[in-house]
Amino acid sequence: MRRLNSVTVEPVRPVTIGNDRRGPAEETPQNDAYGRIRERVQRRLLSELSPGTDTNDTAGVRRALEQIFVDTLQEERLPMSRADRTNLFELIVADVLGYGPIEPLLRDETVTEILVNGAERVYVERAGILEETDIHFRDNEEVMHIVDRIVTPLGRRIDESSPMVDARLPDGSRVNIIIPPLALDGPTISIRKFARAFFTPEDMIRANTLTPTIVDFLRACVVARLNIVISGGTSTGKTTLLNVLSGFLPDRERIITIEDSAELQLNQRHVVRLESRPPNVEGKGQIGIRQLVINALRMRPDRIVVGEVRGGEALDMLQAMNTGHDGSLTTAHSNSPRDTLQRISTMALMAGMDLPMRAINEQIAAAFHLIVHLDRLVDGTRKVTQISEVQGMEGDVIVMQDIFRFSQTGVSKGKVEGFFTALGLRPQFMDKIETAGIKLPPTIFNPERDYIRRGR
Repeated sequence: MRRLNSVTVEPVRPVTIGNDRRGPAEETPQNDAYGRIRERVQRRLLSELSPGTDTNDTAGVRRALEQIFVDTLQEERLPMSRADRTNLFELIVADVLGYGPIEPLLRDETVTEILVNGAERVYVERAGILEETDIHFRDNEEVMHIVDRIVTPLGRRIDESSPMVDARLPDGSRVNIIIPPLALDGPTISIRKFARAFFTPEDMIRANTLTPTIVDFLRACVVARLNIVISGGTSTGKTTLLNVLSGFLPDRERIITIEDSAELQLNQRHVVRLESRPPNVEGKGQIGIRQLVINALRMRPDRIVVGEVRGGEALDMLQAMNTGHDGSLTTAHSNSPRDTLQRISTMALMAGMDLPMRAINEQIAAAFHLIVHLDRLVDGTRKVTQISEVQGMEGDVIVMQDIFRFSQTGVSKGKVEGFFTALGLRPQFMDKIETAGIKLPPTIFNPERDYIRRGR
C-alpha cells in the first residue's frame, strides 16, 4: 500500500465490471485489462500529483483522475461500453477518495444504515427494512483497508490488541467497527448514516409516527419545561424525535446539548454543543457523557439535552432535574416506559454512589414527568406507541399512567394497521402546562380513535 498525504492507493485485483457486484472475479483477459487500467491510473496519480497538492480538494483530485483515466484508456485501446467506462471510473474514484465498494451506499439517500459482515455480505436498511445488497469486497484485506481509511484520520487505532472502535465519518455518520479475533467472519462495519434532512413535526405526522394532537401535546410539554425521556429500541427513531422536540425549545433560552456523536440539529441561536471524546491510541484522554453533564451544570444552562443516557450520568441528570434544571430532554434504550425507569435506576447505580434503590426511585419519580416510547413495527415503520406520565411513588413502586397509545389492529398487504388514541385521563402535570400560559383543548384527552391514514 502506498500513501500520498491523505490519498491511499491499494494494489488492484481484477473486478467484475458491467453490473453492481464488487467481489472475487474470474481472472478473464478482460478483467485483467480492467484491473491493469485501475492500477495504471492510480500509479500515474501518485507520480503526477505534486507534493504540494491539497488532497482534501476532492474535486481537484477527481479532475486529475479523470484526465489520467481518459489518457490510460486511449493507450490501452480496450473496447468498453459507456456504462462500463463510467462504472470503472467511479470504482477508481471510490478507491482513491472514498470508501471503496460502499461509497455508492453512503451517497444513496434512501439508505439509513450500512452493515458490512466481512467481505462477502453487505446489508442496508431502507425504510426500516433490512435487505442484502449484491455488493462485495474482494477479500477481508480490502475491508481492513476501508477500516484503516475510516479510523486513521481520527487518530484512532484498531488491531488485534484493540479490536473494537467507535468512530464518525466526516459527514457525521456513526461507525462501529469490530475485527477478528472477536468478529469470526471477518471485519464487521456498522454505519448509522447521519440524517442530512431536518425532520419536522409535519414529516412525522405524514409518516404516521404520531398525530397532530400528540404533536400539540408534546409541544406544550416542552414549552412548559417538563422533563421528558424518549425511549425505544435500537433504530426506532429516538434521536429523530428528540430533534423534533428540541425544535420546540424557546429561542431565548441557553441550550446545552451533550452527545456521544453529534447528531442533533437545533436551529435556536443560543446553543452550546458538547461531544464526548474517546481515548486516544494510548488509551488516555477519554471524556465521557457523565463528565460533560457535570460540567454543563456549571455553564448556566436553561435546558440540558442529552443525546442518550447509558451510564452513571443518569444520576447526575436526576440530581440536576431535582435542583431546578427543569425542561431537560434525553433518550434511553428500553422496551417499554416501565422498563425505561428500571433501566435509569440501574444506570444511576453505575455512578458508584451507595444509595438504596428506594432513594433512587424517589429521585426518578420526582424528576421525570413524561416517557415517550417508540417502536419499530413489523413493516419497518416507527411509531410513538405509548406516552406515559410518571405520577409519583406508592410504597416502593413508581406509579405511571398511559396518556396516549397506539393500538395495532392487524397487518394488511405488509402494512401495519391501527389507531392512535388518548385514554381519557388528564395528566397531573396539566396545572404546570396551564401555569405556563398554554391552553390545550379539554377534548385532547378524549378517547377518540385516530386511524392510520393511507396514501400519506
